[in-house]
Amino acid sequence: MRTTAIDESPKPLAGIQLLLGTLVLAMANFLAILDTTIANVSVSNIAGAMGTTSSQGTYVITSYAVAEAIAVPLTGWLAARFGSIRVFVTCFFLFGIFSIACGLATSMGMLVFFRILLGFCGGPLMPLSQTLMIRIFPANKSHAAIGIWSMMTLVAPIMGPILGGVLCDQLGWEYIFLVKAPLAIIAAFLCWKLLRSFETKTEKVGVDKVGLILLVIWVGALQLMLDEGKDLDWFSSTWIVFLAIVALLGFVAFLIWELTEKHPIVDLKIFRHRGFSFSMVTLSLAFGAFFGITVLTPMWLQMYMGYTATIAGYATATMGVLAVFIAPGIASLSSKFDPRPMVFLGVVWLGGWTLYRSFGNLDMTFAQISVPMLFQGLGTPLFFVPLTAVALGAVTFSEMNSAAGLMNFIRTLSGAVATSLVNTQWESQSTYVHAELAGLTDRTGAATDLMIQSGISKEQTIGIIDRLLHQESVMIATNHIFISISAIFMIAAFIIWFTPKPALKADISSVH
Repeated sequence: MRTTAIDESPKPLAGIQLLLGTLVLAMANFLAILDTTIANVSVSNIAGAMGTTSSQGTYVITSYAVAEAIAVPLTGWLAARFGSIRVFVTCFFLFGIFSIACGLATSMGMLVFFRILLGFCGGPLMPLSQTLMIRIFPANKSHAAIGIWSMMTLVAPIMGPILGGVLCDQLGWEYIFLVKAPLAIIAAFLCWKLLRSFETKTEKVGVDKVGLILLVIWVGALQLMLDEGKDLDWFSSTWIVFLAIVALLGFVAFLIWELTEKHPIVDLKIFRHRGFSFSMVTLSLAFGAFFGITVLTPMWLQMYMGYTATIAGYATATMGVLAVFIAPGIASLSSKFDPRPMVFLGVVWLGGWTLYRSFGNLDMTFAQISVPMLFQGLGTPLFFVPLTAVALGAVTFSEMNSAAGLMNFIRTLSGAVATSLVNTQWESQSTYVHAELAGLTDRTGAATDLMIQSGISKEQTIGIIDRLLHQESVMIATNHIFISISAIFMIAAFIIWFTPKPALKADISSVH
């Protein structure tokens, strides 16, 4: 392919070409976001097939999220160096290839490796799909482009658990990856045919190599520490101590370098704006809490409530149903009124329903589990959309692209960190509660004697009692986690008031 620059303002598409162009770009955004949730309900199945624990199975989620977070800051440089269309099509094609590789993986290590590569390819798809969709639409129809892109952003997380559950139960966990491959490869080919004229100018720009290396080091070390700490008894392990030191030193070095680099890969100077800084604190806490409950819920339903991956997917997906319908209205209100009260209300709403869900028990029906999640989902667009307006309204116009990229990085990394922390705390709490209950159960031995007298062997009796204790312990631990997450939501909600009222009417359509 030639590297000759193409005109920056080609004629917008029309008719069937516009329809096809919209479909392929929407497909890219849909698949990239779908991959963040499609494996949530399949963690226990994947772990069982690979002969690993469920906690190790969460690497399938965190590896993709971390790789995606690292790739996002590179998107601007890649597009400037090689052209937006070339980068987009290449990443889209490789997304399909690595999806096949994930489906054919024969070990957890191999699967995690290919998920990392998949995340690197998925990272640039979200921002580029949005900017390219706006470019192919006539100027007077740009809002339609934004609406379509936003709809895919909301629909994909909803479809992830459902599609993942159905494919996992009916065909096998491999197909949650394999099914995306032909869609990505065909769409990438069509995209190249349709959108070549929209290629952007290229220039030989340097990349902040030191910043990128430091970013990979500290993020990678932090995630490894969080993922493996629970299995290695945390800081009693030399390996965990080493990872903690690497993460800390790497983070400090990253901060120093990026604050002094002329063209940093992550523009940390944006944090000088108080509104942006506190918005990011709210984002990291609230999104981490939100993502934590979306990962924990399907695991609990499958492992201890007897749900199949399909039914667990249906239950989890209810959280996004109502959000799709109210999101457009929230976006409109955010541009007309002070968005801070909406952020506050949305996060408090999420926290309140999480607290309500902390009174769960082992006898709950599907409706008792899913209906609260259905109403809880109303808080997600109230939180995400106005928060974007607060954050971007606090920065200068020239900083908006960098701020949007930084928001995506923080959001993605928060989800990955939250997955590890919630899983660790869940296992720790379950073990602790089990030990406490064991010391309080059948102290006189009356229940054990009665079961033995009824013909059940002593070994079977001990096994039955222990199994019941384990189920109850997990239920109590799950409720404790929900209480903690509810408190995090509430803290995040009040932090938003430390931000000043946005001085600018941020164009949230420019955000991915």
